[in-house]
Amino acid sequence: APARPAATTAQVWITTADGTKRLARAADASFDDGRQQIDISVDSREQEQQFTGAGASLTEASAHLIAGLPEGQRTALMKDLFSRDGAGIGLNYLRQPLGGSDFVARLPYYTYEDTKGAFSIGRDTEEILPLLKQARGINSGIRVMGTPWSAPAWMKDSGKPEGGRLTREHYGDYADYLVRAVKAYREAGVPVDDLTVQNEPLFETTYPSMGMSADEQADFLKVLDARLTAAALPTRLFAYDHNWDRPDFPLTVLNRTKDIARVQGAAFHCYGGSPEAQQQVRDAGKRVFFTECSGTDSDDPARTFADTLKWQTENLVIRSMRSGAETVVLWNLALDKDGGPHFGNCGTRCNGVVQVDGGAVTKNAEYYVLGHVAKFVDRGAHRIGSTSQGSGGVQDVVFENPDGSRAAVVLNATGSARTFSVTESGRSLRYELPAGAVATFRWSGAPTG
Repeated sequence: APARPAATTAQVWITTADGTKRLARAADASFDDGRQQIDISVDSREQEQQFTGAGASLTEASAHLIAGLPEGQRTALMKDLFSRDGAGIGLNYLRQPLGGSDFVARLPYYTYEDTKGAFSIGRDTEEILPLLKQARGINSGIRVMGTPWSAPAWMKDSGKPEGGRLTREHYGDYADYLVRAVKAYREAGVPVDDLTVQNEPLFETTYPSMGMSADEQADFLKVLDARLTAAALPTRLFAYDHNWDRPDFPLTVLNRTKDIARVQGAAFHCYGGSPEAQQQVRDAGKRVFFTECSGTDSDDPARTFADTLKWQTENLVIRSMRSGAETVVLWNLALDKDGGPHFGNCGTRCNGVVQVDGGAVTKNAEYYVLGHVAKFVDRGAHRIGSTSQGSGGVQDVVFENPDGSRAAVVLNATGSARTFSVTESGRSLRYELPAGAVATFRWSGAPTG
């Protein structure tokens, strides 16, 4: 690419804890000689993992709510979610349940082959697939990960969607089932680029779920790889898809499948452990995708926006991406005022990226957390070196886009305003960020005097 002009200023967008500013354009910040005691030192020579995308899941619950909006309002919301134009945040990665999850629009739970030999994605064609195709029409760069919550009941020792395990005699049947699902989605106009084979394999519960040990998953992936290859499908596979607290699980799977090129890495969730555990997978030479975290109400509902903005930016964007993650993917794209529709065990009310209540749409803190990344970091960007304070301080993650521009996401996780600098190539910009606020700085390239 042609060399970009050196930066003298950075553009700034800010979201404050009280919500008075929400991804709002602020005055540009100038690079001068004002290095501060708190300094974010940027070094583009340190090139880390690429950025693959940011987004959420268009669950059946989410699709039902969005599809129910008047056409004009639905179109405006979809543009805000998937386009970068105007107020749009440009989401470009969707993790899609293959069959039913706890967030369905109605019971019963379903798979694509509840009756052996009768495969169909018909229920997804009602509301999910039309919206996925609309999203891809707005943003052709959207990538999709497919994830099943359970194999069909007849393949499991429990004989039902809830809990139980895939029996070895049905490994081939389940592999064929996933191949048919990927092919059906592709034929419907939604390619499945990435695939995990079981959501949260260490958690059997009262909604669609299925236990699977690391050794079982490794054995199954060998069968699935052969079936995907026979079908000439390029879909990439990711191990695990569960919490940070068990990195030994994906490491075992990846070690046992190291001769399978399409097994690329591991996917993680936020409900246990710490994001730094992901680094073990990255250090093993494999890719890290962060694929699920649900926002919840705070004990004091008035604090929900501020608490969510701070916690998710710190843990899902900064700490996770500083620990190797290529994606930041939340759970439901949309939920209603009661955190539904859902049929699981979300004890504290779950929140979507947006709230849809009849004809009213509210953009939650999750929208802005994702927007501070997705709107400014391009796919194929690389995380670059930057100094950062620890948990609870002024923290950051910085990317170099393919065109050479930089994007830095900075959080002031302290209890008061903090003045800091961002320094690259000996030039610094000075900025004061309120307590709990998030800012994205974007500049064209290494600054010069």
